[in-house]
Amino acid sequence: MTATTTDNGRNGVDVATLFATLDAVKAQPEIARFQFRATNRWISGTHNRGTINGYYGAGQENTRPADFTFDADHPPVLVGGDNGPTPAEHLLHALAACLTAGLANIASARGIDLEEVTSTVEGDINLLGILGLDPEVRNGYEAIRVVFHVKGDAEAEKLRALVEQSRSRSAVYDVITHGVPVSIDVATA
Repeated sequence: MTATTTDNGRNGVDVATLFATLDAVKAQPEIARFQFRATNRWISGTHNRGTINGYYGAGQENTRPADFTFDADHPPVLVGGDNGPTPAEHLLHALAACLTAGLANIASARGIDLEEVTSTVEGDINLLGILGLDPEVRNGYEAIRVVFHVKGDAEAEKLRALVEQSRSRSAVYDVITHGVPVSIDVATA
């Protein structure tokens, strides 16, 4: 797939709007505060479904025209029905998606036309932790590797710099590598 440059966009990014957004946030830092939300419902066994729609951003509540839904499950070897990726696999996708979106924005802002961007994300996890069989083994990924293949109208060094800048600005990368406080409350019927 080859990206095209038009009067109002590069790589599918509306560059004028991107820069207008940056200018608006510089002028009014309070509009930079966002709150994204997701709900989730258990279906059966390890199968559950998440729904995403409304969010708070740019000083107001926002809704999308339709809900986004995502199924999650485990494969049969982990007593699931394989009705969707595992939650840990959703995390790998979230990382790849965040880095890729950032890369496209940065390339567009820098005047670089992209021809193709693909990535492979691998995460190593040891079930001894999740299953409670070894308290010395962590529950989550022990290591994550991302490999990008980027083709565009810039030299290799500049294409690598796009990935590095995206990494340095990625919200998902930041959460994975720096953690974030998570509180859990329980309401029972």
